[in-house]
Amino acid sequence: MNHSERTAEPKSGSVAVTNTSQEPDSASAGSFASEAVEVTGNGTGGAGEPVHVIPSAPPAATSDEAAAEALPADRYLNRELSWLDFNSRVLSLAEDSSIPLLERAKFLAIFASNLDEFYMVRVAGLKRRDETGLSVRSADGLSPREQLSLVAKRTQELAEKHARVFLDQVRPVLADNGISIIAWSDLGERDRDHLSKYFHEHVFPVLTPLAVDPAHPFPYISGLSLNLAVTVRDSAAGTHFARVKVPDNVARFVKVSLEDREGVAFLPLEELIAAHLDVLFHGMEVVEHHAFRITRNADFEVEEDRDEDLLQALERELARRRFGSPVRLEVSDDMTEHMLDLLLRELDVDPADVVHVPGLLDLSSLWQVYGVDRASLKDKPFVPATHPAFGERETPKSVFSTLREGDVLVHHPYDSFSTSVQRFVEQAAADPNVLAIKQTLYRTSGDSPIINALIDAAEAGKQVVALVEIKARFDEQANIKWARKLEQAGVHVVYGLVGLKTHCKTCLVVRREGSTIRRYCHIGTGNYNPKTARLYEDVGLLTAAPDIGADLTDLFNSLTGYSRVEQYRNLLVAPTGVRSGILQRIDDEIAHHRAGRPARIRLKANALVDEQIIDGLYKASQAGVPVEIVVRGICALKPGVPGLSETIHVRSIIGRFLEHSRIMHFQGCDEFWIGSADMMHRNLDRRVEVLVRVRDPKSTTQLDELFESALDPTTRCWILQADSNWIAAPADGEQVRDHQDELIRRHKAQ
Repeated sequence: MNHSERTAEPKSGSVAVTNTSQEPDSASAGSFASEAVEVTGNGTGGAGEPVHVIPSAPPAATSDEAAAEALPADRYLNRELSWLDFNSRVLSLAEDSSIPLLERAKFLAIFASNLDEFYMVRVAGLKRRDETGLSVRSADGLSPREQLSLVAKRTQELAEKHARVFLDQVRPVLADNGISIIAWSDLGERDRDHLSKYFHEHVFPVLTPLAVDPAHPFPYISGLSLNLAVTVRDSAAGTHFARVKVPDNVARFVKVSLEDREGVAFLPLEELIAAHLDVLFHGMEVVEHHAFRITRNADFEVEEDRDEDLLQALERELARRRFGSPVRLEVSDDMTEHMLDLLLRELDVDPADVVHVPGLLDLSSLWQVYGVDRASLKDKPFVPATHPAFGERETPKSVFSTLREGDVLVHHPYDSFSTSVQRFVEQAAADPNVLAIKQTLYRTSGDSPIINALIDAAEAGKQVVALVEIKARFDEQANIKWARKLEQAGVHVVYGLVGLKTHCKTCLVVRREGSTIRRYCHIGTGNYNPKTARLYEDVGLLTAAPDIGADLTDLFNSLTGYSRVEQYRNLLVAPTGVRSGILQRIDDEIAHHRAGRPARIRLKANALVDEQIIDGLYKASQAGVPVEIVVRGICALKPGVPGLSETIHVRSIIGRFLEHSRIMHFQGCDEFWIGSADMMHRNLDRRVEVLVRVRDPKSTTQLDELFESALDPTTRCWILQADSNWIAAPADGEQVRDHQDELIRRHKAQ
């Protein structure tokens, strides 16, 4: 599980073909938000419903721009520092003694993995802008170089805290509970003899020490690999530098059965290698050795050309990723100045990009320790429940007959993914009356039952379309594999649109029922991945509503063909429809409040960065509209500022499950929306995203209860202050409830 996570000025409210991938995320201040015009008429396949028509081009100027200019210039928080604050909140869970011990170790691993990806993508992007001389400043007015300086300082602080939490808090308590992470110096002679045998049989054969001298140039150091920098001395030729890579195909922690204690012990692999350097450099004196690790730029972009196969272009760029320029050098804090200078020179790393780490490097490997079979040191087992609508009956009903009775809102992981969304796709694949299945796939699991169901459907003669987003960062290779497997089975595979990522989570099933054709739909906030569905909190709407079925038909025609639909009945579709639709509803809430009617905005998202959305919320607050925000990660909005955001409250919930759903409630408009889009430039401008309005009263009651639980004053969370600081709440001594534990209890009760 990763607590982080892994956007175009088109004609319609659905798609675009203009490639704007070169635009930096911070450059949204000058973009326009089209106004949504509501008309009544017959769209493609629907009757008499209000239709949102998105203008094909933004207006030349808007009054909103003038209003934005009247807002204070320092109204945004820096997104990079806000992300580091988010990862600091993840780290605080490792400090929390009320959390089971191995779960604390897990959060240490998550923190490390998060920070790796942050450097590979976000810091890499900042460095590229700085090196190419791009003068674009962030929304809070900082240049790329100024941001890099602040990031480096904050990262060093967090790296030291991360190491200390492990060394001083988690590691000793693990040892007290029979799980020791030891050093070579802690071992007795018998244990050393046993490990030496293991070294010679399992580790030594895969090691390749690389010397550096006039005949041996400095070796290439792959990104995220753990290495030992070694100085050896020859009495005849003097001192030499050598590099030994710690193999990543051998367990990072070597399991040791200690003769003098019970439980399990782990020895870091680099310690075992360091203890046997004399074997690697026979006849030489080992003068010193230190661990180091390099992080490389993985923020590449595919140059999309209509005349070139996108699959081939992406594979070419993936091959380049491993040769990205260094963006961070992690070194053990005992590394000598001489050794560090050599690494800086040979790796071409700026001294500002060095992070000194006390103790072990790369604590993401603590996932191995988390795998120890000690149930008492982990969260209590949780088994998702089947949604009551799909529960077992004496005569089981199909998903389709259930949806004909009404919409079903599923809430993962509390509601089982396998007995709801997965069953929906599997039953569609097996049903002889199903004519077609159309689905978007952004990320899925390695043994995906969804993929297998689509293959079964195609082999049964159904029309199957899968839009596989092969540009999903860090899942590119897996998605290429699935795309080819689907193609071989006869599935019509589409790779998305030039210049855009297809990030929406949608599935459309077309079924013959007597003399009519009925469409069944799923629109969600999370990926079609049964593994992450047990760890990520997401919501999804399963429905047979004709207007939503017609909308998804139009959307898939846009994604797979040349249709450019501009009218949607019950959807907001990025890259143009989402921002404009949200801003319109914010304005409507302001109008309701001014007219003396109830008004309130509640928003739940992973990130809130988009300046136009933030300015719209500021306007709502200035008008007196209450605004409540639950954000997991980045938030660039300043709440509680007198005269600007006094009615805005922002909180963050981080816990056992990764809060991933995107939900909005506009009380005056009486509208709930769910979907795939976060409030970020990439989502609103450079991705195909879908928000769907939830109308069914039972479903809207579920969403209202979810908000009420998350926003309960006694819910454990972090609250954002106007000065950008996050404080833990409730305060010590006050009643505390856990939002996720409460939802587990409620679903068990059902």
